Amino acid sequence: MYDDKIAEFLRENYGISEEILGLAEKAETALKDRFEEADRITEYNQYKVLHAMQKNRLSEAHFVGTTGYGYNDLGRDTLEQIYADVFHAEAGLVRPQVISGTHALTVALAGNLRPGDEIFSPCGLPYDTLQGVIGIRPERGCLAEYGITYSQRELLTDGSFDYEGIREALKNKKIRLVEIQRSRGYAWRESFTVEKIGELIAFIKEIRPDVICMVDNCYGEFVETIEPTDVGADLCVGSLIKNPGGGLAPIGGYIVGREEYVDNAAYRLTSPGMGKEVGATLGVTPSFIQGLFMAPQVVNGSLKGAMFAAKLFEELGMEVLPSSNVKRGDIVQSIMMKSPEKVIAFCEGIQKGAPVDSYVTPEPWDMPGYDCDVIMAAGAFVQGASIELSADAPIKPPYIVYMQGGLSWHHAKIGIMTGLQTMKDKGLI
Repeated sequence: MYDDKIAEFLRENYGISEEILGLAEKAETALKDRFEEADRITEYNQYKVLHAMQKNRLSEAHFVGTTGYGYNDLGRDTLEQIYADVFHAEAGLVRPQVISGTHALTVALAGNLRPGDEIFSPCGLPYDTLQGVIGIRPERGCLAEYGITYSQRELLTDGSFDYEGIREALKNKKIRLVEIQRSRGYAWRESFTVEKIGELIAFIKEIRPDVICMVDNCYGEFVETIEPTDVGADLCVGSLIKNPGGGLAPIGGYIVGREEYVDNAAYRLTSPGMGKEVGATLGVTPSFIQGLFMAPQVVNGSLKGAMFAAKLFEELGMEVLPSSNVKRGDIVQSIMMKSPEKVIAFCEGIQKGAPVDSYVTPEPWDMPGYDCDVIMAAGAFVQGASIELSADAPIKPPYIVYMQGGLSWHHAKIGIMTGLQTMKDKGLI
């Protein structure tokens, strides 16, 4: 797996020990079949994206940006139709004015809910930053201040949906929108596959066809050959500095789904009466388009990196979610470290393997939107881009680190090895 030249380079320049090299070679060999399956998924998704661009007659004329109001932005409008076609949805909203996945979710929620409506989560608490948006953790301007309420059902102990509890909850006629978080956030659970999400949506729609089913798709795009909108999701929401931006989008988010609900979100993002008709692209359209084109390949590298990390830590006897040999719902790999020292050392090693700010030592800090100190390692070309190799963790028991991203498989691999080597050098493994 590693020829003499590569092994010598890793030893001399990164201090990777023979032990770590041996573990890495063993892990990569064991994952051969899983890697081949990831390649098949990537091939299908690459053709899907290519066909959507060809169908919409993408041309160089679409790369011209707009300023000011952004009226008649052909590139923006074409890109949004390409997204709609890739996701097999009626409409899309893809904008640089959306600053993050949390912002995209906020726009979708605020655009489609009114005072007296209720949000329902069938998978327990949503991700930390969305808790502040909803008002579970009170924040200025949260939806709770506008009379929008929230309820939830916890997952069962095996990580599955509590269907009977959900049936009972849906008797509440105030529930207008069901928020389904595909990825795990900072929870110790499996992410949901599109198949599982489809089963849940079918169950909900049979009971309450009037309810909007919205999926937080962050970290999940192009991990499978289908997306939540293929299995009944009314709205699907994500960030362009995660999977679909392909590492090239410098900012942005997307909302795809039923036209009525996408339009409602657009009226919230811009203003009533204007909606999707305005919003200058300021020259970022080529990055958005090329990033989407590259996204299946970039997600492939991230997936292989996640499998590789899982296998390495399994070999060391540590708990991981998901395991290295299961079908994945996203690119995130959870590793149960059980001590703050191990969390911090691994994040230091991930940072050492970054192309940007590799000399920086990450430290836990009181990050806005979280209820405890958080450490984040991400030497990224785009600030906060978690499609680039990164690792983060809340510094609280049971001390789980969440690793994701990698613009290429080989960068993910060296970053993970430097993370492991740093733990070894500190006597933590």
